[in-house]
Amino acid sequence: MSEWKFAFLEEPPFCFTGASGEVSGCDVELARRLGEMLGLASFKPIETEFAELLPGLVEGRWTMTTGLFVSEERQRLVDFTRPIWALQDGLLVAKDNPRGFRGYQSIARDRTGLLGVITDQVQHLTALHNGIAPEQIRMFATQADAADAVANGMVHAYASVAMAHRGYLTRRPEMPLGLVEVPASEKQPSAGAFAIAKGNSALLQRIDACLDELLGSDWHRQMMARYGFSDSDIDRVV
Repeated sequence: MSEWKFAFLEEPPFCFTGASGEVSGCDVELARRLGEMLGLASFKPIETEFAELLPGLVEGRWTMTTGLFVSEERQRLVDFTRPIWALQDGLLVAKDNPRGFRGYQSIARDRTGLLGVITDQVQHLTALHNGIAPEQIRMFATQADAADAVANGMVHAYASVAMAHRGYLTRRPEMPLGLVEVPASEKQPSAGAFAIAKGNSALLQRIDACLDELLGSDWHRQMMARYGFSDSDIDRVV
């Protein structure tokens, strides 16, 4: 293997494409550094949609994906590296939070409230577990689609990782949106990891050995700080 094909989503601060076309983000920088440590000649980021990440691994379209929450269902399809972050959920809402949402359960109590989620992301199940009715949930393919739906009133909140919402708002400050952090009583911070195809235990072991060396290092802490992560965020997985 000479080419390091990395599947990513437009979801700052994890992965995003800059104005000149360069791909950046904390997951991208960590994956690129892994490729260098593994001695691979070229790093090729490939943009896709969330629903294609795991099928693309299974079909051999890429070597590794951006970080994903680890679940039993996903572990039946692919293998995961050691965790690279552990993060809390958040809700993207209209500016000043006119409906007064405080988390998933407050949406469940507001029977006219509509929640946007990305197809196949774990926040869909989390919403159901917190009492939100299936008919209150709308599916979207991308972060941009879901955020636009909140801005134009198609839905009243969009559930994802709070850090992803912060990254979006930093890059799109003109959007009339705000962030609500989901309380830990409704959802504990969850671990995410890179995913690779099954049947390549040697590569997985090499990646994990590199991650053991990288995570929590001065380089890693400085890199993550540029994308808004604190030392306590990093300490959850070190």
